[in-house]
Amino acid sequence: MSPAPCVCMFLLLFLRESRVSFPLFFSSQCFLAASAEKQGSYPSVSILCLSLSLSLSLPSETHCKPGTKMTDSKYFTTTKKGEIFELKAELNSDKKEKKKEAVKKVIASMTVGKDVSALFPDVVNCMQTDNLELKKLVYLYLMNYAKSQPDMAIMAVNTFVKDCEDPNPLIRALAVRTMGCIRVDKITEYLCEPLRKCLKDEDPYVRKTAAVCVAKLHDINAQLVEDQGFLDTLKDLISDSNPMVVANAVAALSEIAESHPSSNLLDLNPQSINKLLTALNECTEWGQIFILDCLANYMPKDDREAQSICERVTPRLSHANSAVVLSAVKVLMKFMEMLSKDLDYYGTLLKKLAPPLVTLLSAEPELQYVALRNINLIVQKRPEILKHEMKVFFVKYNDPIYVKLEKLDIMIRLASQANIAQVLAELKEYATEVDVDFVRKAVRAIGRCAIKVEQSAERCVSTLLDLIQTKVNYVVQEAIVVIKDIFRKYPNKYESVIATLCENLDSLDEPEARAAMIWIVGEYAERIDNADELLESFLEGFHDESTQVQLQLLTAIVKLFLKKPTETQELVQQVLSLATQDSDNPDLRDRGYIYWRLLSTDPVAAKEVVLAEKPLISEETDLIEPTLLDELICYIGTLASVYHKPPTAFVEGSRGIVHKSLPPRTGSSESAESPDAAPSGAPPSEQPAVIPTQGDLLGDLLNLDLGPPVSGPPVATSSVQMGAVDLLGGGLDSLMGGPGFTAPSAVMPANLGPPPSGGLGDLFDLAGGVGALSGSHVAPKTVWLPAMKAKGLEISGTFSRQVGAISMDLLLTNKALQVMSDFAIQFNRNSFGLAPAAPLQIHAPLAPNQTVEISLPLNTVGSVMKMDPLNNLQVAVKNNIDVFYFSTLYPLHILFVEDGKMERQMFLATWKDIPNENEAQFQIKDCPLSADAVSSKLQGSNIFTVAKRNVEGQDMLYQSLKLTNGIWVLAELRIQPGSPSFTDLEVSRLFLPPFFAIYSCRHHFTPDITSPCPPHFIAFPHAVAASSTP
Repeated sequence: MSPAPCVCMFLLLFLRESRVSFPLFFSSQCFLAASAEKQGSYPSVSILCLSLSLSLSLPSETHCKPGTKMTDSKYFTTTKKGEIFELKAELNSDKKEKKKEAVKKVIASMTVGKDVSALFPDVVNCMQTDNLELKKLVYLYLMNYAKSQPDMAIMAVNTFVKDCEDPNPLIRALAVRTMGCIRVDKITEYLCEPLRKCLKDEDPYVRKTAAVCVAKLHDINAQLVEDQGFLDTLKDLISDSNPMVVANAVAALSEIAESHPSSNLLDLNPQSINKLLTALNECTEWGQIFILDCLANYMPKDDREAQSICERVTPRLSHANSAVVLSAVKVLMKFMEMLSKDLDYYGTLLKKLAPPLVTLLSAEPELQYVALRNINLIVQKRPEILKHEMKVFFVKYNDPIYVKLEKLDIMIRLASQANIAQVLAELKEYATEVDVDFVRKAVRAIGRCAIKVEQSAERCVSTLLDLIQTKVNYVVQEAIVVIKDIFRKYPNKYESVIATLCENLDSLDEPEARAAMIWIVGEYAERIDNADELLESFLEGFHDESTQVQLQLLTAIVKLFLKKPTETQELVQQVLSLATQDSDNPDLRDRGYIYWRLLSTDPVAAKEVVLAEKPLISEETDLIEPTLLDELICYIGTLASVYHKPPTAFVEGSRGIVHKSLPPRTGSSESAESPDAAPSGAPPSEQPAVIPTQGDLLGDLLNLDLGPPVSGPPVATSSVQMGAVDLLGGGLDSLMGGPGFTAPSAVMPANLGPPPSGGLGDLFDLAGGVGALSGSHVAPKTVWLPAMKAKGLEISGTFSRQVGAISMDLLLTNKALQVMSDFAIQFNRNSFGLAPAAPLQIHAPLAPNQTVEISLPLNTVGSVMKMDPLNNLQVAVKNNIDVFYFSTLYPLHILFVEDGKMERQMFLATWKDIPNENEAQFQIKDCPLSADAVSSKLQGSNIFTVAKRNVEGQDMLYQSLKLTNGIWVLAELRIQPGSPSFTDLEVSRLFLPPFFAIYSCRHHFTPDITSPCPPHFIAFPHAVAASSTP
């Protein structure tokens, strides 16, 4: 069953048992019905809600006398047919009791699914009554059928308007609430005047009801609400003397602001915040949640204001409602970012946060699970809050599996040298449980403890060996998997247990366990006498193994061969043959071919590659990426904190959702006077994108080893031999020295100043400045990583190419209050394999307010992966404080190599092979340079002129360039003498080095198109990728 009907049925049962008063119920019912109609996906919601009314009477009649039974159930048990006519007669009866009974029968029939819309006029006539119960029942009917009978619903407008002026505030509120729930455009125009009066009603119950009605009306007709000035009235209600009116006004404004994120409806300031905090102590629990959520969106002007708000919110931590507690925790977690850790209040706040979170774990399992998912985020952000509360996360025998697994995860996150003994004792107990999934998780947790707490590693390994001795199949297999990780973390330390592992080789039947065991055998083959026999036993059923096992087996046998070449030559030939000739898996086949060629051409290089020292695995591989974690902290108490995903990942139509983030720390980590700290409400300046969620390519940076990069030999390139063929029927004959055609003169690059901005125009130096060194253009430094996003570290930079060497010129500024040291840098895989050619050398610690300039040499022998856009570079920088991530775009001309001038014969032959359909166009305007000046300027960036001619008064330049990965680009520039703009440009490129696919394309540019830039191209092994992203 869908969630909304389930909620309604639950409410029905709950209200029948608890006898909740009718006005409170009616508010819930209207809300659910309105939500259902708004979404349009739960047609049965309002029907289910209507049945709730029949389980309740007026407040004075809520409780039955002893010895009596409620009789409303009789309306649902009738099996009478053809009763519409009888109901019609009863509805028109003069007797009020008979009329009320008839309306109840109508509601009951509607609830069980009968169509009673034919009775609409008769039911509407019953609105003219002083009986409050009857009026409520009629309003229920109207809310359900008004949408299907809009013309008939207008008949009720006069009664609504009249009821809005009734002396009884309950009737006034009921009328305006019902009008808001009737989602019919024709009625909304009649709602405005009664709503305006109710918003200024003397009774707070009416005002709070009208406030919610504004949000409902805004959802139907936003323009009408703005034109009528209801939003301003709603803002005024925030200053209302009644706390429930304030809470409903905040809820309505928040609802409207979510659908219109660009509007600044909740313009919060210290005065309005003070009013909200005053109302917080007096309104109901749901009102408190609305106000706390609103407070969480406020940005205090300084740490003193943040502390003041925290002090007034802290009492909410002791509330009985778990939703209020989590909302209060969200506010405190957010504002703690602005508090200095040196403050006494900061330590006090940490202590106050622990008890309410622990109390949440004594609730029902479902609430425990929600609390645990939120606690998981809190522990990742601030583990010190619960570091002394380990025991509350110990698993109970009757906990559901989903609660057990969450508790286990939090136990690992809280594990430290102080509590590791009791944690291991618990985990060993869990490993003997009957629930297989839980046991597997417990065994893996022991391995994670060993990796996280080095002092406990020996005890963890001993515990795992004890579990292996139990001979329980799934326990043994999980233990082998985690021992492999322990070997990776602590090499050459615990290899004495390998003999025990090999004894259990025959019992392994799960791919992950078999792959782990194969890795251990291959990695430590020199210590295992019968390693070849063990691996050969796996080889017998090679084609029946999973891909994971096949890949691991291939690598393990190659390792074995490099360690014992004389004994295992036949074995390695066998596995290479199986992987390359008998397999249809491309990953397996590719790895087999690479190993085969490495072994056959250069065994020494093969040994350096295959047996290279492996980076140590990180202690926490499943932590949420810091930027995402900060965003999720802002969503504590919502579905996002349960899913551990931002709302944009699971809410349909979420393009309007504003990404939230924690405020910058203004205490010990970053100077309060930092120029990057923007004031509240100010739009953030445009900066390079910070690395987003784990699912992105940027997530790969989390697994990078931030040690010094390993340099390697440059990638070899090859040329493609082609004959000289006339491509354009004589049009390019002059390339070979035809009439009117001359070779370009060797003009030295002009000494022109740097251009004001990046882009293609920079190559021509359109600013026309004087005084810069000749050569490749160097853009001015821009801020890549602002201090507010890197705990006080600001990084600016640019890229340059000088004398064949690429460099990243960095400017590092420490805007924090503490010294920074131990810097390291690493790049993610990128389109052209850019990687640091040397470590990041900062010889002295970076003191506060100090700036240092560094030129980091780069090479292009790193890992290659297509990025979007192609020149996107994702960078991780580490120092003694943290690891920071950012991305930037590098100019493509730094990849143009010095030997990019193509021979004329090859240029002509290559031009012929470019298909005509691969054409694009662009134009560069306002370039006051002659053909010779353009040629010289481009030659400074390694774009070489192959030939030049004049056709019909236009200078034609034929040019070539080559990228670092061997890709050629051919271009034709058409320049009108005396004109400040280029009128035609053709770009094409041809061949690639070995292991790269060969393809061609040509771009033809006409004067009509001036905006697009030429596409960039990159090719990868076994694939061709082209991007038209500028």
